[in-house]
Amino acid sequence: MRSPITGTAAGVPFTALPPPDDGPAPLIVTWHMLDAPRSDPAFAAALPMHDLPAWRVHLGMPMCGARMVNGTMDAGLELLRTDVLMSALHPFVQQATEEFPAALDSIRAQLPVADGPIGVLGGSLGAAVALRILADTATPLFAGAVVNAAIRLRSVVDLFDGDYPYDTESDNVVDSWDFVTKAGSIAERAPLLVVSGELDHPALRADAVDLVDAVGPGAELLPIPGLAHPLADEPGIEPAPQQPLARDVDAGLTAWFRRHLPAAS
Repeated sequence: MRSPITGTAAGVPFTALPPPDDGPAPLIVTWHMLDAPRSDPAFAAALPMHDLPAWRVHLGMPMCGARMVNGTMDAGLELLRTDVLMSALHPFVQQATEEFPAALDSIRAQLPVADGPIGVLGGSLGAAVALRILADTATPLFAGAVVNAAIRLRSVVDLFDGDYPYDTESDNVVDSWDFVTKAGSIAERAPLLVVSGELDHPALRADAVDLVDAVGPGAELLPIPGLAHPLADEPGIEPAPQQPLARDVDAGLTAWFRRHLPAAS
């Protein structure tokens, strides 16, 4: 097991886990949850995919981890209270998506990653970023995976108290982050693993089934018995020992990416 490498890629903090052997290796890029683990080093500790012959580069989401304001999540939580969709969820995933191309170029400049297609992985809200890369970009990909995913942003908004006051703008925004409607584009891009905790929020579990059904033969559903939404204990900011259920997720992801991993070039 080799030590993590930390740094920034075009201003985005990252935690990179090297492959077991030296030399260029394929790249998998991840985005973490807003629930625990809610930072790139914590997500790397929860889902390290050790022994996978690939670089696993975990990117930090906006206002999380190294990008927290004054070292706490308070500012991000205040945005959730102000307007859960238009002040928090949408700007977070939009920013993470928009900053990805420059971050990827920087990763390739800093680390000995192989040329060619990459893998993408996202947990919860970070899954919306991974799905956007799958559905709406031309980034070459060999496989994708999501865990307890924000597949329909409307389902995530519904998890918060009260009836959200949708208007024309927010309706358009939330519908643009419905990846079941983008299943055809995803199916044409790369195989997709959808990991779903059997104790996750019912709406998110239903969305996971809908996405796999809509994508068709290129998608697989991996239920994890006993798993709720988080993958780590609170506060979920610092790296922590891997929990048994996270280990089950990790094993499924490792097997999935190993199956689709391209040869290094």
